[in-house]
Amino acid sequence: MKPPPFLTRANKQMYLFLLVLTIAVFTGFQGWRTLFNNFAVEKAFIGGHEVGLIQSVREIPGFLALLVIYLLFLFKEHTLAALSVLVMGLGVGLTGCFPWFSGLVITTLLMSFGFHYFETLNQSLTLQYFTIHQAPLVFGRLRSIASITSISVGLGILGLSNWLDYRAMFILLAGLTLAGGLWCLFQDPVDKDLPLQKKEMIFCKEYWLFYLLTFFAGARRQIFIAFAVFLLVKKFDFSIQAVTVLFVFKQTVNIFAGPMVGRAINRFG
Repeated sequence: MKPPPFLTRANKQMYLFLLVLTIAVFTGFQGWRTLFNNFAVEKAFIGGHEVGLIQSVREIPGFLALLVIYLLFLFKEHTLAALSVLVMGLGVGLTGCFPWFSGLVITTLLMSFGFHYFETLNQSLTLQYFTIHQAPLVFGRLRSIASITSISVGLGILGLSNWLDYRAMFILLAGLTLAGGLWCLFQDPVDKDLPLQKKEMIFCKEYWLFYLLTFFAGARRQIFIAFAVFLLVKKFDFSIQAVTVLFVFKQTVNIFAGPMVGRAINRFG
């Protein structure tokens, strides 16, 4: 995929930085999502009640993402983004080593803290370094790249699932995620000429619709992630290969949908 034509010397490094982190994050996250339900049923022997609890715990770091504001007093924003990816990779890698309920709760928390903090910082950095017209295009391209990464991970799992056990696949995915996060940890994509960002909570009543849509999106995501795939595995005996094919199909659609949404935002507002 060619880089966006509007990249300047000031934001080109940041685009590459976010690109590598996006690939690293979705290598680990998509692998975790694809393997988790089958792993939970086949190796940890847990049911719907326990999965519901684990997935509820998974959302706690999303709520606590507001603490990013305070961490920015200790770390540079791009450094914290890279560290978040490293934490996520660690959580993914440890998942296969603890095939029981309490172990999955702890590793899921670790993975989720890294993922949600990265998502928060990814949005913040994108909106700082790209104009109001560039940002939707960048978001769309990065989402498309995330989908390509997810498809590659799915195809990799399809090819390796007959050769490697769950632990090995989790560790392999984590290794790739950690490699990307470690590379970015030593990069400095900062534009020194940008104005300093405000480090405080801001609520605007004009954004009530965005807040409401975010609430509904979270509810939809929780229902789908917590129960839909688990139901297919537990009640309909979907294999890891079948689940992987479903995710590959979904991400194939997103490759084309992401950039289209970005262009639509610029056109319709």
